[in-house]
Amino acid sequence: MISLIATLRRLTGAWMLAPLLIVHGTAEAAELPTVKLSIGEHQLTAEVAATPEQRARGLMHRFSLKPDQGMLFEFERPEVQGFWMKNTYIPLSIAFITADGRILNIEDMQPHSEDLHRSNGPALYAVEMRKGWFAAKGIGAGSKVAGLPMRRR
Repeated sequence: MISLIATLRRLTGAWMLAPLLIVHGTAEAAELPTVKLSIGEHQLTAEVAATPEQRARGLMHRFSLKPDQGMLFEFERPEVQGFWMKNTYIPLSIAFITADGRILNIEDMQPHSEDLHRSNGPALYAVEMRKGWFAAKGIGAGSKVAGLPMRRR
């Protein structure tokens, strides 16, 4: 990718790179599998970040989220999880979820903040949505999330 960008820069000038980088970023996002989740009567579609690389990138460098869409982070084992918002442009709320699908806690996060937001206990999953999405739907700690992928043991 780096050699391609260098070649394009020499051939076309730096001003032509912006659309390429935007398309490249969108293509990466589109490659993640999605899952349909339900929390009570509310439905959402989440991209699944299951590898360390996918989880590290998360929703960084995105400028919008469609209504009722977010990202599901799936971890190898339940443990206290921590998230920050470096390079993230969208205000988000994050729900930390136990292995049995119960929401432990929900935190609101501000763009570009390096403040650490942690789960209140061992979480196997986390779901990021637009800030306020959970509160607007009356979803809180103890709510059950259905449709989570089952981890292979």
